[in-house]
Amino acid sequence: MLQKPGRMRWDYSQPKGKLFISDGKFMWLYTPAGPSGRPRAEKIKFQESDDMRAPLAFLLGKLNFAKEFRNLQARPEGAGADTRIVAEPKTDNLPYSAVEFVVTAQNRIREVKVTGFDNSILDFTFDEESLDPPLDGKLFQFRAPPGAEVVEGGV
Repeated sequence: MLQKPGRMRWDYSQPKGKLFISDGKFMWLYTPAGPSGRPRAEKIKFQESDDMRAPLAFLLGKLNFAKEFRNLQARPEGAGADTRIVAEPKTDNLPYSAVEFVVTAQNRIREVKVTGFDNSILDFTFDEESLDPPLDGKLFQFRAPPGAEVVEGGV
Protein backbone atom coordinates (compact mmCIF):
# COMPACT_ATOMS: atom_id res chain seq x y z
CA MET A 1 0.00 0.00 0.00
CA LEU A 2 1.23 3.46 -0.85
CA GLN A 3 -0.34 6.67 0.35
CA LYS A 4 1.19 10.02 -0.44
CA PRO A 5 2.97 11.73 1.13
CA GLY A 6 5.42 9.18 2.43
CA ARG A 7 3.18 6.41 3.75
CA MET A 8 3.85 2.87 2.73
CA ARG A 9 3.06 -0.63 3.98
CA TRP A 10 4.31 -3.87 2.50
CA ASP A 11 3.32 -7.20 3.98
CA TYR A 12 5.70 -9.79 2.58
CA SER A 13 4.60 -13.28 1.63
CA GLN A 14 8.24 -14.48 1.67
CA PRO A 15 9.44 -14.65 4.35
CA LYS A 16 6.03 -14.84 5.99
CA GLY A 17 5.53 -12.15 8.63
CA LYS A 18 8.12 -9.69 7.27
CA LEU A 19 6.74 -6.16 7.26
CA PHE A 20 7.90 -2.78 5.93
CA ILE A 21 6.07 0.34 7.13
CA SER A 22 6.63 4.06 6.64
CA ASP A 23 4.56 6.72 8.37
CA GLY A 24 6.32 9.57 6.55
CA LYS A 25 8.67 10.28 9.48
CA PHE A 26 10.13 6.85 10.20
CA MET A 27 10.57 3.62 8.29
CA TRP A 28 10.32 0.25 10.02
CA LEU A 29 11.52 -3.11 8.78
CA TYR A 30 10.19 -5.95 10.91
CA THR A 31 11.54 -9.48 10.56
CA PRO A 32 9.93 -12.22 12.66
CA ALA A 33 13.26 -14.08 12.92
CA GLY A 34 16.24 -11.71 12.88
CA PRO A 35 19.95 -12.65 13.01
CA SER A 36 19.65 -13.56 16.69
CA GLY A 37 16.68 -15.82 15.97
CA ARG A 38 14.24 -13.53 17.75
CA PRO A 39 12.00 -10.90 16.13
CA ARG A 40 13.80 -7.73 15.03
CA ALA A 41 12.50 -4.25 14.18
CA GLU A 42 14.79 -1.73 12.49
CA LYS A 43 13.80 1.93 12.73
CA ILE A 44 15.32 4.64 10.56
CA LYS A 45 14.42 8.26 9.90
CA PHE A 46 12.54 8.58 6.64
CA GLN A 47 14.97 11.11 5.13
CA GLU A 48 18.05 9.00 6.01
CA SER A 49 16.86 5.82 4.36
CA ASP A 50 18.61 4.61 1.22
CA ASP A 51 15.14 3.64 0.02
CA MET A 52 14.20 7.31 -0.05
CA ARG A 53 17.09 7.99 -2.41
CA ALA A 54 15.99 5.11 -4.59
CA PRO A 55 13.25 5.26 -7.22
CA LEU A 56 10.70 4.11 -4.66
CA ALA A 57 10.74 7.69 -3.47
CA PHE A 58 9.20 8.60 -6.82
CA LEU A 59 6.22 6.40 -5.99
CA LEU A 60 5.73 8.32 -2.76
CA GLY A 61 5.91 11.73 -4.42
CA LYS A 62 9.38 12.50 -3.07
CA LEU A 63 11.34 12.68 -6.36
CA ASN A 64 11.14 14.83 -9.45
CA PHE A 65 11.69 12.26 -12.21
CA ALA A 66 13.05 14.75 -14.77
CA LYS A 67 15.39 16.28 -12.19
CA GLU A 68 16.76 13.00 -10.78
CA PHE A 69 17.25 10.88 -13.93
CA ARG A 70 18.99 11.09 -17.32
CA ASN A 71 19.25 8.98 -20.49
CA LEU A 72 15.58 8.10 -20.39
CA GLN A 73 14.56 5.45 -22.90
CA ALA A 74 11.08 4.07 -23.47
CA ARG A 75 10.10 0.92 -25.35
CA PRO A 76 6.96 -1.20 -25.67
CA GLU A 77 6.74 -4.07 -23.19
CA GLY A 78 5.10 -7.43 -23.87
CA ALA A 79 2.12 -7.14 -26.20
CA GLY A 80 2.74 -3.40 -26.45
CA ALA A 81 0.12 -2.19 -23.97
CA ASP A 82 2.79 -1.41 -21.35
CA THR A 83 5.88 0.77 -21.65
CA ARG A 84 9.26 0.08 -20.05
CA ILE A 85 11.13 3.25 -19.09
CA VAL A 86 14.86 2.86 -18.41
CA ALA A 87 16.91 5.65 -16.84
CA GLU A 88 20.15 6.43 -15.04
CA PRO A 89 20.57 8.69 -12.02
CA LYS A 90 22.02 12.13 -12.76
CA THR A 91 24.43 11.81 -9.84
CA ASP A 92 26.86 9.10 -8.70
CA ASN A 93 25.95 9.82 -5.06
CA LEU A 94 23.01 7.42 -5.17
CA PRO A 95 23.21 3.69 -4.36
CA TYR A 96 22.10 2.51 -7.81
CA SER A 97 23.26 2.67 -11.42
CA ALA A 98 19.97 2.21 -13.29
CA VAL A 99 16.22 2.11 -12.77
CA GLU A 100 13.39 0.68 -14.82
CA PHE A 101 9.69 1.37 -14.55
CA VAL A 102 6.97 -0.54 -16.37
CA VAL A 103 3.95 1.70 -16.87
CA THR A 104 0.53 0.51 -18.07
CA ALA A 105 -1.55 2.15 -20.78
CA GLN A 106 -3.56 3.69 -17.89
CA ASN A 107 -0.34 5.37 -16.58
CA ARG A 108 -0.04 3.11 -13.54
CA ILE A 109 3.33 1.82 -12.40
CA ARG A 110 3.37 -1.97 -12.58
CA GLU A 111 7.05 -2.63 -11.86
CA VAL A 112 10.08 -0.86 -10.43
CA LYS A 113 13.49 -2.46 -10.95
CA VAL A 114 16.59 -0.97 -9.32
CA THR A 115 20.12 -2.05 -10.31
CA GLY A 116 22.76 -1.28 -7.69
CA PHE A 117 26.39 -0.41 -8.38
CA ASP A 118 27.24 -3.91 -7.10
CA ASN A 119 24.92 -5.36 -9.81
CA SER A 120 22.33 -6.35 -7.19
CA ILE A 121 18.74 -6.07 -8.39
CA LEU A 122 15.68 -5.05 -6.40
CA ASP A 123 12.53 -5.83 -8.34
CA PHE A 124 9.12 -4.67 -7.09
CA THR A 125 5.90 -5.60 -8.87
CA PHE A 126 2.52 -4.06 -8.19
CA ASP A 127 -0.92 -5.32 -9.05
CA GLU A 128 -4.53 -4.69 -8.11
CA GLU A 129 -3.85 -0.97 -7.89
CA SER A 130 -6.67 1.07 -6.45
CA LEU A 131 -6.38 4.84 -6.61
CA ASP A 132 -7.10 6.75 -3.42
CA PRO A 133 -8.81 3.97 -1.46
CA PRO A 134 -9.97 4.88 2.04
CA LEU A 135 -7.19 3.58 4.31
CA ASP A 136 -7.09 3.56 8.08
CA GLY A 137 -4.08 5.54 9.33
CA LYS A 138 -3.33 2.70 11.75
CA LEU A 139 -2.11 0.65 8.78
CA PHE A 140 0.95 2.93 8.66
CA GLN A 141 1.80 2.76 12.37
CA PHE A 142 4.21 0.22 13.82
CA ARG A 143 4.63 -1.06 17.35
CA ALA A 144 7.30 -3.66 17.99
CA PRO A 145 5.85 -6.79 19.58
CA PRO A 146 7.04 -7.73 23.08
CA GLY A 147 10.43 -9.42 23.02
CA ALA A 148 11.45 -7.99 19.65
CA GLU A 149 14.93 -6.52 19.35
CA VAL A 150 14.60 -2.86 18.28
CA VAL A 151 17.51 -1.29 16.39
CA GLU A 152 17.42 2.46 15.72
CA GLY A 153 19.21 4.16 12.86
CA GLY A 154 19.34 1.07 10.65
CA VAL A 155 21.75 -1.83 10.82
